[in-house]
Amino acid sequence: MVDPDRSVSRLRKWAEHLVTLLDDRFRIPGTDVRFGLDPVIGILFPGIGDAVTGAGSIGLLALALRRGVPRVILLRMILNILVDVFAGALPIVGDIFDVAYKSNRRNLELIREHEAPESKPTALDYAIVTLGVSLAILSIVVPLVAVFYFGLNYGPELLEHLRLR
Repeated sequence: MVDPDRSVSRLRKWAEHLVTLLDDRFRIPGTDVRFGLDPVIGILFPGIGDAVTGAGSIGLLALALRRGVPRVILLRMILNILVDVFAGALPIVGDIFDVAYKSNRRNLELIREHEAPESKPTALDYAIVTLGVSLAILSIVVPLVAVFYFGLNYGPELLEHLRLR
């Protein structure tokens, strides 16, 4: 039999580890500015950083649902995801934005502040989380499709153009 408390505990530990890795693992020496792998991956591999953040968003929404986070907080989490998706769509600027905004860190803090494990999610809560998961999936799929599309259609021309110089 699956112990629900142990399952939530593992999900929480996973979420903590993932958010730290994506949003605050490293510090710029001499400053209090912290960043994670999200902007680094985004700069080195455009589109992939957004996909990793989107996967983290899905896990955090699942944790929020399991921890009885109120509906209004679920909506705030979705708003954080939307802000990250739209800002992250901008090359380079989106990666710099990720250093400051840290949507997954914000969402994990919202879960910590508003969890009510004794409450049971309603059908509307599930619908809201489904909306959030759908947006997170879009944040994974859209950048990857764009990278592959532009890479396949314009990559050879770009390489040829660079060789001619």
